[in-house]
Amino acid sequence: MTRVAVVTGGTRGIGQAISLALKEKGCRVAANYGGNDEAAQKFQADTGIPVYKWNVGDYDACAEGLKKVEADIGPIDIIVNNAGITRDAMIHRMTPDMWNEVISVNLSSMFNMVRPVLEGMRGRGWGRIVNISSINGQRGQMGQTNYSAAKAGVIGFTKALAQETARKGITVNCIAPGYINTEMVAAVPENVLEAIIAQIPVGRLGTVEEIAQCVVFLANDGSGFITGATLTANGGQYLAS
Repeated sequence: MTRVAVVTGGTRGIGQAISLALKEKGCRVAANYGGNDEAAQKFQADTGIPVYKWNVGDYDACAEGLKKVEADIGPIDIIVNNAGITRDAMIHRMTPDMWNEVISVNLSSMFNMVRPVLEGMRGRGWGRIVNISSINGQRGQMGQTNYSAAKAGVIGFTKALAQETARKGITVNCIAPGYINTEMVAAVPENVLEAIIAQIPVGRLGTVEEIAQCVVFLANDGSGFITGATLTANGGQYLAS
């Protein structure tokens, strides 16, 4: 059976790699994106993966977007909650908008994306939900109280939902990437990047393809006995128990 997968933030960076990896494994993939129309259209032209634009922080937009995906492609079997933003500042300088925007996109999106499709998954007795957290949701990061709180919340959301859905054939798991070689990370000053890499025991940044393979593993049919787990992929930088 061909599975239908939706990847949020699925046209760039880690999300792009996830979309491509799932397609390679035979899934029919829909890639959600939030704002960069040019990048999204290029991605669709290059890969043949259809793109859908909506704000994952808005419940009604998610419900409408997911309904369109199902009408175009079919019932959704796999949700990969990858979309995320940063609005970094020390908390004494952080504005309410900076806090609320990050919580909305990085945490509330979990509910917004899962709730509209969960009844269908329950009815069919199969589903895979993979949520992307972060090393900074596990250990915290100065200047990222909003981001760290949201990504820690993703882990809690994963554990709770996994217990609710386990008997319905739906697994819910989490991946916590460390520092990955994306455009955002590559753009930091060279001396800062060197200091980051010096803290990673494997001696390098991770690749987007490595995170994508973690998603493929958790999303496949053979991973049905793994649920509520957080898979750390950080090169040994932070060893979570």
